[in-house]
Amino acid sequence: MPIQLHNTLTKKKEAFQPLDSDNVRMYVCGPTVYDLAHIGNARPVVVFDVLFRLLCHVYGAEHVTYARNITDVDDKIIKAAGENGEPIDALTARTTQAFHDDMAALGALEPTKEPRATGHIPEMIVLIESLIERGHAYAADGHVLFDVPSDPNYGCLSHRNRDEMVAGARVEVAPYKQDPADFVLWKPSSEAQPGWDSPWGRGRPGWHIECSAMSAKHLGETFDIHGGGQDLIFPHHENEIAQSSCGTDGGFARLWMHNGYVVVGGEKMSKSLGNFFTVRQLLEEGFRGEAIRLALLSGHYRQPLDITREKITEAKAQLDRLYGALRPHGAVSVGAGRAGDELLMALEDDLNTPQAIAKLHEWASALNKAEDSGARDAFKAALIGGGAILGLLEQDPEAWFKGAIEARTTADVKAGAELRVIRGKQDIDEESVDALIAARTAARQSKDFAEADRIRDELASQGVLLEDGAEGTTWKRG
Repeated sequence: MPIQLHNTLTKKKEAFQPLDSDNVRMYVCGPTVYDLAHIGNARPVVVFDVLFRLLCHVYGAEHVTYARNITDVDDKIIKAAGENGEPIDALTARTTQAFHDDMAALGALEPTKEPRATGHIPEMIVLIESLIERGHAYAADGHVLFDVPSDPNYGCLSHRNRDEMVAGARVEVAPYKQDPADFVLWKPSSEAQPGWDSPWGRGRPGWHIECSAMSAKHLGETFDIHGGGQDLIFPHHENEIAQSSCGTDGGFARLWMHNGYVVVGGEKMSKSLGNFFTVRQLLEEGFRGEAIRLALLSGHYRQPLDITREKITEAKAQLDRLYGALRPHGAVSVGAGRAGDELLMALEDDLNTPQAIAKLHEWASALNKAEDSGARDAFKAALIGGGAILGLLEQDPEAWFKGAIEARTTADVKAGAELRVIRGKQDIDEESVDALIAARTAARQSKDFAEADRIRDELASQGVLLEDGAEGTTWKRG
């Protein structure tokens, strides 16, 4: 069955047919790097990471190009740098690295390409010049603006009428605008602001033109999928369509996908409302990145998702159960797994991650009950293979329970490389733990149960929980 994806443009689910199955192309709007990413920012990263993995599985990793941009010139960045009293390039370098680190902790693969806005100013200027030449933009008072009434298809993505669009964009009232709906492509910069020379004077790009120029540069004027959060449908993605379709001869993105909001008590999580928590904050509180990822995948991507610390704790318990099923059967070798057809069918049906996760639990139960080696091998392979497409269960079970963090890059996936183990900040000295377990075993054998209990309590105080079994004592991080 071909992959079925919901297209925001047509408001219906469609069979995905790439322009070129040897070069499947997807663009997703990335972060504006002025602050740490909150959990709402992380949802599209995780959602489209699963789609990237699915496309790689179906078409081959070498045939999929995934571009996700970095917006490193923006008024929010200028404002934040001023408030922090730090140079803009220092702020963007610091927050870009933090974004990379936090998304890696959530198990997100690196995109194939990660263009930065500041590296594509010439392409933006060329696109703006084309829009002026074609009668879709005009220069006024040092600005260049897109002429919205010149585009008869404006509003095709958001399906809004003109009054709704003007209200929804919270348009800036400015004397240089010919129409209230017109939006900025280029704006003048003061000496204190970042700027580049252009035919309209020293200035900087508007936000919307950045993605149009970067996607065309790296994926071509027409490509397969454009994704992002629901909040980007209007005005950002609506404006991208207008710029790209009016300024080039291409058709721009053929299929548009948008994930729903992360909400808190039914209200959208956002920095402006102050009702958010960052990924970094959760990690520093001790929540595991993989548990955060599972929580983000627990609801269908197009629906709103209420994320709480309790939900992440519940996701951690689910992962304990799944890794617990794998633990008696040795180390995980991701390449040895094979995703079961039922899980693939769930993901091919518009990324139905809740159904796919349910299949993981079903296979874990079957693995726990399997009595012959053939059945155990089959269920283990299905669990590992299905987990890999979801970006789950890619760690060694022992590493999971002992608190090690493992990372796998896009290059690793394409090379078929195994996971690399990276220790967490609050690492546990495994040699010391093993020595104490050996001392406790000796105490129990000599019937010194008081000493055995003391050692157990000492380890528990360090966050180490012991599990006694027929084959000896194992431990996990509490």
